[in-house]
Amino acid sequence: MSNSIEASIVVVDDEPSIRDLLVASLHFSGFEVETAASGSAAIEVIERNQPDLIVLDVMLPDIDGFTVTRRIRQAGVTAPVLFLTARDDTQDKIMGLTVGGDDYVTKPFSLEEVVARIRAILRRTHEQIEDDPIIRVGDLEINEDSHDVSRAGQPIELSPTEYKLLRYLMDNEGRVLSKAQILDHVWQYDWGGDAAIVESYISYLRKKVDGIEVADEHGDTHKVTPLIETKRGIGYMIRGPKAGQAS
Repeated sequence: MSNSIEASIVVVDDEPSIRDLLVASLHFSGFEVETAASGSAAIEVIERNQPDLIVLDVMLPDIDGFTVTRRIRQAGVTAPVLFLTARDDTQDKIMGLTVGGDDYVTKPFSLEEVVARIRAILRRTHEQIEDDPIIRVGDLEINEDSHDVSRAGQPIELSPTEYKLLRYLMDNEGRVLSKAQILDHVWQYDWGGDAAIVESYISYLRKKVDGIEVADEHGDTHKVTPLIETKRGIGYMIRGPKAGQAS
């Protein structure tokens, strides 16, 4: 184990055996760890410690993990969340991503997998930014210094993983990216990720980016021109409006 602290993590699970195993494994891997055994305790510990990442069980005795995530996001906590779920249920996974989670692990899990996913999340959320901070596709802008995102001048709130996905699409404007490419770059899985997570993130990203409404010169409102495209059987891409096409 390295003497330097790699990152600070809060582990939330009501099962002492799982909590203790995670703490021991994360300490051994070089992380600083705080724990909580309930949803209400988790909110208090997270807001007090402002960790770099949160490992959060979905099924808690008082407040479920999804509600905990909603509350800490409302309180301004932006740390990524890795959900632990006992149910291999797609709806649970989608719900976790919708409320601001970044990834999930289904119980029973290997400690090596949890550590690998934590490091993958930290790599993509703490990546160093270089060169020109502004990336543009049409009227969509990302400021890589501040991580602010806007479309037609309107701010868009994204989770860390949504931001990484959008940035990857914009870095490859006009190029179709396969689900495998997106999984490898955004989630950085070395064991082959679940493609359903890509579909879910694209769906919610599309609602945020292409669901913006703007007013024309007559004061009438209309939705912006969609930028995110699905190429059936191939993957996804983003590109600016064609010549003569309004944003």
